[in-house]
Amino acid sequence: MAGTRRRTARSAAVAAAVLLGGMIPGAQAASGTQEVDAELAYTCDFPEGEQPVKVRLAVNVPESAHAGQMIQPEEMALDLTLPEAVPAALAEAGAAAVSAEAHLSVDVVQEGRQARAEWVATAADAAPVPEAGELTLNTAGSVPYVQPGAPGDLSFKASALSVDLAVKKADGAPAEPPALSVECVVDAGQETTLATVGVGGGAGTPTPQPSASDEWPDGEEQGRSLVPEVGKRAEEPVSAAAPPCVGDPMNEEGRDMVAYVAGYANVTKLDGATKFPPACARIHTYDGENYLEFPYVHAILNAAIVLDYKGKPQLPPTKGTFLTFGFMPTTATLEMTQIPPEPDSPQDRNVVSHGITDLLNSGFTKTTTSVDMDFVLRLYDVKVNGVALDVGESCRTERPFRLSLAGLGTWDAEKGNEGYTVVTGGELTGTVTIPPFKGCGVDEDLDSLFTASLSGAPGFVKQVQGAPCVPSTGNACTPEYQPQDIPKATR
Repeated sequence: MAGTRRRTARSAAVAAAVLLGGMIPGAQAASGTQEVDAELAYTCDFPEGEQPVKVRLAVNVPESAHAGQMIQPEEMALDLTLPEAVPAALAEAGAAAVSAEAHLSVDVVQEGRQARAEWVATAADAAPVPEAGELTLNTAGSVPYVQPGAPGDLSFKASALSVDLAVKKADGAPAEPPALSVECVVDAGQETTLATVGVGGGAGTPTPQPSASDEWPDGEEQGRSLVPEVGKRAEEPVSAAAPPCVGDPMNEEGRDMVAYVAGYANVTKLDGATKFPPACARIHTYDGENYLEFPYVHAILNAAIVLDYKGKPQLPPTKGTFLTFGFMPTTATLEMTQIPPEPDSPQDRNVVSHGITDLLNSGFTKTTTSVDMDFVLRLYDVKVNGVALDVGESCRTERPFRLSLAGLGTWDAEKGNEGYTVVTGGELTGTVTIPPFKGCGVDEDLDSLFTASLSGAPGFVKQVQGAPCVPSTGNACTPEYQPQDIPKATR
């Protein structure tokens, strides 16, 4: 009878989550967040004359806040679509690729008080100049916080836009002119409010000190102590883009390296992928083995990789989205904890690299690398259809599972290094099979819910390792002995 009660309780909990999710507007979005997706029309002053430019802006903004609390917009993406005349003029000047940095002025308005923020977005890669048609430039960036000094609705309104274009020829050399800056005004007659945040009061709420941005451009004082404070531009330093990953320069043997890794993991059942942000990997190398089988020279490298996130052998927690019962959108925070190899134990190594050099083929070398890491996966902060579902603190896989990755690298005199090796970085691919879950649920047994959704069929994994920092020599290191190379996850 106990088993029947648990199944009934579980069904009731999930059913309640579905009903609540259906009743709450926007329940499928992250709780407390507005997902802004706005299209705006601008007129920009190009050398060819005024041109219409379409702007699409996406950003996440909190729904509410208290006076004195920081409001931090996140995940800003801004797409610029330039009319056909612009890429045609660029192509005529010999340009083959163009990248952009956009500066969007955003007016922060609250109860008649105003401030101005600058949202800056840059393109990760240059876009090819088309032979015909429009040119779309995709940019993304970070946004400064806003701190209201009093209660009342606070609105973000799009205002002026400036765009800096970097132009290159087909061979990568700068075009003529190498750069172009244009100023844009937002067209009249359209809604420019991006989002409105409800700001409430609260006992003991601190009143922010005024900042330099409290003054509106015309210099008029507007009750400065209550004007929303705009923070400095939110940069994207190493410490924000990736966790700390400091190596030990006193390691005189040079056996230790640190590197960043990032990637995606697919869940086969759901035909979806979860992105894992950059993580710190500590690499310890052991004595290898070299031998000759003419005309081939074999070099075998043994190593151990241990993840490091805030002193724990983990990947940084990440959000994942999947379907429970095949139709209910479910989000959860995924915590991947590694069961690390035993320290200083070659027998417990988890990296084997085998390089073969052909002495009769100009030293051409092919290197295969295998990486095997054992993990436990924990789920928490679960929402079903936007409604919180309490899974407890111990909702995890019932046993460890192995992530097996493989990489292939080559070297030749003409092309140099291509592909993956431990000492150069690159792409690794493999598969992982997630075991059943246990310990999920507080008063309800939710194990089978997550087992059915996530466990079983192997999923494809793709990880990218950046070039490692060798602290003993400073090679590929920042002055703080962290890796210079922060890879981007690719599917």
